[in-house]
Amino acid sequence: MDHAHKRVYPVDANPSTGMEPPPPYPPKYVMLQDSQGSIRPPPYRRNIPRYHSNHHKSGGGSCCMRCICCFCCSLFILIFVVATLAFYFYAVFQPRVPSYTVDSFATNAFNMQPDFSLYTEFVVTVKADNPNSNIGFNYGKDSSVMVAYQDSTLCNGQLPAFHQGHKNITMIKVVLKGKSEFGSGLQEALMENRHTGRIPLNVIVKVPVGIVIGTFPLRRFTVRVICALVVDNLSPNKKTQIVSNSCVPYIQL
Repeated sequence: MDHAHKRVYPVDANPSTGMEPPPPYPPKYVMLQDSQGSIRPPPYRRNIPRYHSNHHKSGGGSCCMRCICCFCCSLFILIFVVATLAFYFYAVFQPRVPSYTVDSFATNAFNMQPDFSLYTEFVVTVKADNPNSNIGFNYGKDSSVMVAYQDSTLCNGQLPAFHQGHKNITMIKVVLKGKSEFGSGLQEALMENRHTGRIPLNVIVKVPVGIVIGTFPLRRFTVRVICALVVDNLSPNKKTQIVSNSCVPYIQL
């Protein structure tokens, strides 16, 4: 009976902690003998840190983008300022292109030579009309005036240098002289035009012009005027009448 009522108490495996010891961790790898045909695991390698250049690229790209943005902003501001000044100039001064025409044409000499050359002397009066109220023009010295017949130059002259003020009409008288080599064909065509009373001529004027606003001279440009004339005769002892007159100015910057 005493043996039947005897109690059994559990015994601690580790008296110091009162808990069973944990099972041992399995090794990461097992070294086996070469005879067992096993392969030795590779030794541990140290991982080399990798450095990426994204930081440097992003920094350079952002700097480049800032430069592009600054350039675009500066260009926009410059265009805006220039457009504002141009609009102000046009609104205040209201610039208009001067008009040019041939007012009169006179013949002093028209002599045919036996060697098919022609000596001519004409007096051409050019009318320059400046319609601007606040803008004047300075006409320079390096000018040229010529009279041509069928792309052949008859004579040449030069405009005098002068200043044209506001709302001004100026008459410029130019004397043109020259000797040209004409073939028999051109002489016959010219004589036929003289008999019909309709002689086509071209008066070509080229002159440097400077803009003057108030008392301040601005930039210069070149005005080229081509006038297509038809006159009734080229006789020295007879008044020459202009039958038709059409002038077109061209501005060369």
